[in-house]
Amino acid sequence: MPEHETAPTIRFRLRDGTSRAVRAEGSVYTVMAVAKGAGIPGIAAECGGNRACASCHVHVDAQWMTIVGPPGAEERELLALTDDPRPESRLACQIRIAPALDGLVVTPAR
Repeated sequence: MPEHETAPTIRFRLRDGTSRAVRAEGSVYTVMAVAKGAGIPGIAAECGGNRACASCHVHVDAQWMTIVGPPGAEERELLALTDDPRPESRLACQIRIAPALDGLVVTPAR
């Protein structure tokens, strides 16, 4: 992200009912990298963001789906193999950080 752009804040709703807001600063380019850097539970990212494992499966709040966009074909195939696929399912490794995502709310699926 260019230096002149404000880093967006991503809000993670956790399984225990709490939430954490994390600013996507530095050289992070995906929601998965933000989560891993902040130690967000439920986002294992076992493949390192290579769209090969679906261990970074998240549910995007419905109000954000038009901004985040739908998953691509390969991502949909992986999501279909998860325990809790939903219309708002995405892989966090495939959600690219952008200023328009400031306030994005996601819930780790596991």
